Amino acid sequence: MKRVKIYITIALLFTSIISINAQQLTLDECHTKAKQHYPAIAQYNIIEQSKDFDIKNANMAYLPQISLGAQATWQSDITKIDIDIPVPKDIDIPVPDKDQYKVTAEVNQLIWDGGVIGAQKKMATADAELQKHKLETELYTLKERVNNLYFGILLLDERLQLHYLLEKELERNYDRVKSYVANGVANEADLSAVKVEQLKSKQDRVEMESSRKAYIKMLSIFIGEELGDKTKLTKPLANDVNSLVIQRPELQMFDAQQDLINSQKDVLTSKNLPKIGAFAQGGYGKPGLNMFDNKFKTYLVGGVRLSWNFGNLYTYSNDKRKIDLQQAMLETNRETFIHNVSIVIPQQQIEIEKYREQMKDDNEIISLRKLIREAAEAKVENGTMTVSDMLKEMTAEEAAKQAKVLHEIQYLMSIYKLKYTTN
Repeated sequence: MKRVKIYITIALLFTSIISINAQQLTLDECHTKAKQHYPAIAQYNIIEQSKDFDIKNANMAYLPQISLGAQATWQSDITKIDIDIPVPKDIDIPVPDKDQYKVTAEVNQLIWDGGVIGAQKKMATADAELQKHKLETELYTLKERVNNLYFGILLLDERLQLHYLLEKELERNYDRVKSYVANGVANEADLSAVKVEQLKSKQDRVEMESSRKAYIKMLSIFIGEELGDKTKLTKPLANDVNSLVIQRPELQMFDAQQDLINSQKDVLTSKNLPKIGAFAQGGYGKPGLNMFDNKFKTYLVGGVRLSWNFGNLYTYSNDKRKIDLQQAMLETNRETFIHNVSIVIPQQQIEIEKYREQMKDDNEIISLRKLIREAAEAKVENGTMTVSDMLKEMTAEEAAKQAKVLHEIQYLMSIYKLKYTTN
């Protein structure tokens, strides 16, 4: 029985440890889970399978190509020897029939295709890589959305902590003013003023708690994991961005587009080169290979064939210009992207420095506001200040505390905005 109790205790302790751990969440974990849960992540496997199919289809051109054909014809004239020479009566010079028939089976084996298959496989790989990088770019935007939710929850957590302290402070002042009323130092209106502030503070707390629940719900949807109201988010470190080298996935996507353009050029060039292949043809028809034999015969022909289609040269120049235009557009898009990001970086650096400077004075402002509030409480106790004026000083102190919290979260968020911009 004792063993059972021990096991139950260990199980409960283990469960509680898991529960506590489950309530802790970091920003990096949210990024990872959001990426894994995003529905489009399944496209990676689809893109890879599609690439494999394209490459396999291209390789099929190396397999022997078999074709069947049948033909029945009637012709207005036939091959004959039109020479007037004496022929013995027992010799009959055959003349082909005007109706001819044949059934053929032909096997073609590619020997050299001018590099078309290799270029097509290269293009299939380049296209797959481009699709992957486009997906990476789409997934990267999740970071910014998760950041906004994550820091929004952190800000609400900090504000709620301050708000709980404010409510305790208001409760303490309510009891003090209540005693002042009993001693004739204050009146019922002063007590009502404190009560009004308590009710307004409660309303603000309810609104912030409701907003936090909404943020937690949205973050749960993003990461695919149900988060409770007790979930604690770990505040990330305020590490400045040391390197401002832009390493965004969009740049890798531009590189992938360049590889695809290069492979298109290779395909275009290879299509204009000659093709060499071996072939073997077997047939059954009338006549066979002997034109003067009017009986159905089987026959076999084999050899090497060279073909060169000059028709592609007609459109080669225009096709090349189209690819060059794609190249120019790609370079323009790349330069535009880098230009826009380069404009944002100094703005975000200035924003980081602004919040850093503001944070230097926050603690001093709060200390001074605290002294002013304590002095106001003493004046109320001495009857030289009204309760309403004291409440204004309390509100000013609370505003200073809220401003400090806001600056700290804004400072963190501005750092991670810059990290997102540069990756």
